[in-house]
Amino acid sequence: MSENDSKVPLPNLETNGTPPPSPDVASVTPGGAADAGADRSAEDLEAVFDVPVQVSAILGRARMQVGELLKLGPGTVLELDRKVGEAIDIYVNNRLVARGEVVLVEDKLGVTMTEVIKAEKN
Repeated sequence: MSENDSKVPLPNLETNGTPPPSPDVASVTPGGAADAGADRSAEDLEAVFDVPVQVSAILGRARMQVGELLKLGPGTVLELDRKVGEAIDIYVNNRLVARGEVVLVEDKLGVTMTEVIKAEKN
């Protein structure tokens, strides 16, 4: 990674995805004029499209002793700490980012995000 790679402006989620203006990077409108406040598109984030992230949808949790865990087998019903219909948590890289619902899509389970969790600033 070169020194210039770390100077790419990132979107500020507090301002609708518009990254802060950078003194050494000018944005250009379709007409060719430089404008620091020009609209951004998905193409601006193309450099991060291939960055892998881990996405987890947590249906619920259960605590048990190792002995109980070893007795589990196929078809065992495990009681979780959530009720049917309660929102599930969606984590990206172990950070809670949203809540959602389980959906069925062509015989496969999926998740629909119903609420985005805004990160708190420290």
